[in-house]
Amino acid sequence: MTHDTPADSARPDHTARDLRITVGRLARRIRQLYGVADSASDLTFTELAVLSRLHRRGPSASAELADSEQITPQAIGTTLGALARRDLITREPDPRDGRKVVSRLTEAGLRAHDDRTHAVTERLDRALVDALDDRERRLLAEALPLLERVADRL
Repeated sequence: MTHDTPADSARPDHTARDLRITVGRLARRIRQLYGVADSASDLTFTELAVLSRLHRRGPSASAELADSEQITPQAIGTTLGALARRDLITREPDPRDGRKVVSRLTEAGLRAHDDRTHAVTERLDRALVDALDDRERRLLAEALPLLERVADRL
């Protein structure tokens, strides 16, 4: 990242550039943490993302999962098959539309999700406490809704 003066970094094009670089770096580090935290179970990042999506949004059809993870229907089929073989999800016909298959978390899938989430969140929390003072952590917390709005517009 280049070092701009305060006036330069307030320009929208510089803010967008700096946000892209910083958030990209943070996302890569968090993605690496997911891999480290879950190395014992050999789950892929996509498998972990699907478990997280099912936890947040509940039972979902394959097409919805593929769309939310921005992967092909073939890739989501492979991912869901692997999760089902490990008994982390169940796959059942949609009661409203028998042509669709709905995936849902099992108890084992919920435990895998919770274990992974706890380990990564704990590590991120330690980094926040080590790197930021109380005021800075409050500022970061206040910025989260703004970042959510930006993410929703992309």
